[in-house]
Amino acid sequence: MSMVGLRRGATGVVVLLVLAEVLARTGTVHLPPASTVLDRAFRLLGDAGFRADLVATVRAWAIGTFLAVLVAVPVGLVLGSLPVVRTATRAIVELLRPIPSVALIPLAGLVIGSGLPMTVALIVYGAVWPVLFNTIYGLDSVDPLAKQTLRSFGFSPASVLLRVSLPSAAPFIATGIRLASSIAIILAVGTGIVAGRMNGSGLGAFIADADSGAGNTALVLAATLWAGILGVVLDILAVAAERRIFHWHSAYAGAVE
Repeated sequence: MSMVGLRRGATGVVVLLVLAEVLARTGTVHLPPASTVLDRAFRLLGDAGFRADLVATVRAWAIGTFLAVLVAVPVGLVLGSLPVVRTATRAIVELLRPIPSVALIPLAGLVIGSGLPMTVALIVYGAVWPVLFNTIYGLDSVDPLAKQTLRSFGFSPASVLLRVSLPSAAPFIATGIRLASSIAIILAVGTGIVAGRMNGSGLGAFIADADSGAGNTALVLAATLWAGILGVVLDILAVAAERRIFHWHSAYAGAVE
């Protein structure tokens, strides 16, 4: 993000906070003022239990995202390289893709159990799709002339895939991973909110606990604010990594400006 974009984003945040403060102070909305929520959010950093929940959320996000990439990239390479397999599995993929991960919480709890394994399984299920489809789209965009040139020199299909198709599709895969990362943090928090402490630790469980008590609105909003900050930080890191690794890719460079 450029400095101009950073300043504009910061200005938007300040305007939103001022507006929230005014609306709360005037009684227009029945929510704690933004200053109260921010104060509570900063004080949460001194809470060892909250810090443990924050670390648990990051751990679930990291494991789930890694496993989703580990599954989706090879499967995407197979589906993108073998039209017969892609056609044969299309109905299954289109049937499974629209099912929201949170709808599978009861089933996952019965089959896998609660805690980190259930959260990771739901993250993998939800995060695998953007990586899978971006891998396929990336392979579809590979220059057919480049592949044909290698074939004419006697390279095997596997060599063509590794030497031409995979490097060309890499920026698309990276974009899929960034999208998967955002989905993963949403699911890491959302699963805990729905399942509560039954699902162990995490920001979602902390928010669910806070929401169960009367007069804890400021605490709920403060914890939710940290979930949002975590998501923004992870996205910024992912974009920075993409820029550094794929700065040569003109399509990506134009998309992120």
